[in-house]
Amino acid sequence: MVVGVVVLALTACSNPIVTTSDTGQQTAIPGPATTSARPSNDKLVNAFDYYTRTDDIHSGYYFTSPSGSWRCVIVPRTWAGCQSSTGTGRIGVAGAPQTVTDESGQSVAPNSIVVRTQDDPQFAAVPAEQFKQPSGTAKTLPFNKILAAAGFHCNSQQNVGISCVSEQTGKGFTFSNTGVSWQYTDVP
Repeated sequence: MVVGVVVLALTACSNPIVTTSDTGQQTAIPGPATTSARPSNDKLVNAFDYYTRTDDIHSGYYFTSPSGSWRCVIVPRTWAGCQSSTGTGRIGVAGAPQTVTDESGQSVAPNSIVVRTQDDPQFAAVPAEQFKQPSGTAKTLPFNKILAAAGFHCNSQQNVGISCVSEQTGKGFTFSNTGVSWQYTDVP
């Protein structure tokens, strides 16, 4: 009973202080809050159709370009990238550097382009098996469709090539064999 009286007394004594400078002027009602651009549902493919799980540790969303020249993967919440479908040699993108530093610190020819969850997009040297669907054939991502899965968006457009972006940073890439742009290009 005493606690209830103390709480009531403290609540009654703690009225908020409101200071106004009422000038009699009316202010405009703020417009609706802006929202981030999300892909339209009619442009999204069913991510489940592209998903393959190899074991308790390895899984990915695998796709190929409509031309069949590129194979790509979204590794859940880790990275997204693409590589020539031949999986051998240099990446074959105009403007790619002659060498990149691989995970062991060696200078090697880049064979892929990737964007990690928290890093800038870059040319990289990634083992070809990381881009190959472990079983079966990777599904083609049709032109002007978006694969949104596990922290990344990727799409394929006839006029610009393949584009992928990290949802966490907004950093991404758009590339074709004619060059690369270090930004995501959304489907119109």
